[in-house]
Amino acid sequence: MSYFKTKKKFSFRDLLYKALIFAGTVTVIVYFLPRDGKFNYQFDIDKPWKYGQLMATFDFPIYKDDQVVKREQDSILARFQPYFQLDKTIEKDIIKKLRDDYQTDLRGVLPSTDYIRYLERKLSEVYRAGILSTESLAKLHKDSTSAIMIIDDKLANQQSADKLYSVKDAYNYILTADTLHYRPEILRQCSLNEYIFPNLTYDEQRTETAKKEILDNYSWANGIVLSGQKIIDRGEIVSQETYNILESLRKESIKRSESIGQKRLMLVGQILYVSIFILCFMLYLELFRKDYYERKGRLSLLFTLIMFYCVVTALMVENNIFNVYILPYAVLPIIIRVFLDSRTAFLTQAVTILICSICLRYPHEFILLQLSAGLVAIFSLRELSQRSQLFRTAFLVILTYAAVYFAFELITENDLSKINGSMYTYFIINGVLLLFTYPLLFLVEKTFGFTSNVTLVELSNINNSLLRRMSETVPGTFQHSMQVANLAAEAANSIDAKSQLVRTGALYHDIGKMENPVFFTENQSGVNPHKNLSYEQSAQVVISHVTDGIKLAEKNNLPKVIKDFITTHHGRGKTKYFYISWKNEHPGEEPNDELFTYPGPNPFTKEQAILMMADAVEAASRSLPEYTEESISSLVDKIIDSQVAEGYFKECPITFKDIATIKSVFKEKLKTIYHTRISYPELKK
Repeated sequence: MSYFKTKKKFSFRDLLYKALIFAGTVTVIVYFLPRDGKFNYQFDIDKPWKYGQLMATFDFPIYKDDQVVKREQDSILARFQPYFQLDKTIEKDIIKKLRDDYQTDLRGVLPSTDYIRYLERKLSEVYRAGILSTESLAKLHKDSTSAIMIIDDKLANQQSADKLYSVKDAYNYILTADTLHYRPEILRQCSLNEYIFPNLTYDEQRTETAKKEILDNYSWANGIVLSGQKIIDRGEIVSQETYNILESLRKESIKRSESIGQKRLMLVGQILYVSIFILCFMLYLELFRKDYYERKGRLSLLFTLIMFYCVVTALMVENNIFNVYILPYAVLPIIIRVFLDSRTAFLTQAVTILICSICLRYPHEFILLQLSAGLVAIFSLRELSQRSQLFRTAFLVILTYAAVYFAFELITENDLSKINGSMYTYFIINGVLLLFTYPLLFLVEKTFGFTSNVTLVELSNINNSLLRRMSETVPGTFQHSMQVANLAAEAANSIDAKSQLVRTGALYHDIGKMENPVFFTENQSGVNPHKNLSYEQSAQVVISHVTDGIKLAEKNNLPKVIKDFITTHHGRGKTKYFYISWKNEHPGEEPNDELFTYPGPNPFTKEQAILMMADAVEAASRSLPEYTEESISSLVDKIIDSQVAEGYFKECPITFKDIATIKSVFKEKLKTIYHTRISYPELKK
């Protein structure tokens, strides 16, 4: 019912909550937006250029392809000679040590002084050639390094890698260099490993400096494009050569916009642009859909979809991934229309498209196409309950894309030969991807706590286990639920409420009666167990069908919207039969109202209000002594007016006009069900 409500008190907590949503959304979107600001074209090799004629506005080099650059640099580095520092003191110290050892220990080992002279000569030879650690020499061989530069004082001399020694190589060389005159077994007794150490160490700083100097002198370009030169025209195929030119233009454009001042200005502009549209969207919610702020699932869905499409579009454009026109933007309004409402669906899509458009070189074309497709998607898919509906919508979206784009090309191009045929392929791919909305709805339902029409249709199938059990256990209640479902769905259609939702809710609203079927009149066959109970006990048994219904609903994983029908179909009403009977037997006494009152709450949606009316009217209609137009009309008016008077619909967004319409529907349906006829007059004598 519509009542005047006091203005809601200002809350800093609500303001902080909205501010965090606003700041978080803007931050995520702006973070991913490309900031080159100069080059927002998308292109691929062997694909037609879909934009207008492109002219060079400044001179820029034609950069080599990345693979060519890598191959040439690898070739240069393969001939590069790393630097090693020579330590002469090692050789001097080793020769001195050898001579000292000869005077003390080796004189008794070596048969003559020729051996000691041989060792001095060979040690000097390998040290002058250069000794490396085993790891360093292995790395040179692995890198196929043919020579190194040895730094001796301030001079750098080239040395072939083949002439270098490792400690092991030097040891073997000294033993086997002259086996005719010197016996290896005697030389081994001299502990040669004590006289062989690496005298070359890798000079990393000098090597990296030399390597950088070589790469700095490398030419990254193999041509130049002059200002005013034509690069490509609309419809022309992007060849490998043209692709390299376009990539060079992109790199040069980014390089020219990389100054800190330009980046800051661009960032400020993007923050301001995104903030304006997100703020407008939040103002719309504040003015027209304020309840969404109280339902976190709805708010999360809206802002998640906006951020998702903005981020994906930015990444596709920045990294030149496919073409943005294959992205099914129409999924966004479809999902919001299915779970929320059409107005919010269109506005959300409009805000998303306008933000995404700043990533593109020609945004007006993108905006026209996406808004047109979004409108068609919303109009063609009001309620998704069958897969065939999605196929129809996908076809209409493809047709809309093609028609609007063709019209746009006729306006902007005078030459039909320049029409971009590849765009129509993108539209078909877009339509095919749109079909994935059906499985996507399931993920959205589970993630954000919604219930789609698809799920409601599946739940309303009377062959599912719970409803089949109900038809077998409580056939009277099952028939009553079926009648209520038909009445409620018809009434919902008449006031633009959700008919499928109320139909499904009606089928499950009395499932709690399966726990104690014989205590409900529609399931009794001559025996009434209430005769053996007090009025309070009977009332509690009847009331328990609500709590039992909730337990069954939770056990069978029914959605929350269906549980709400179970708890609200009697609201905070009383079990009037037992309540009035108790009062009649106890005149002047006041009963404990809670023993006769349903747990509630009262209905808080249009659909719940419709079900409460339909449930009461259908149940009462079974007790009419005769079914005439007058008796049915009187019954409907009496029951519904009583519910209004008792305030059951105070929290409902339902109007008196809606209630009058619902009454009319109930009267017509009941007259049809009970085949009412006019009362024949009596013959006067």
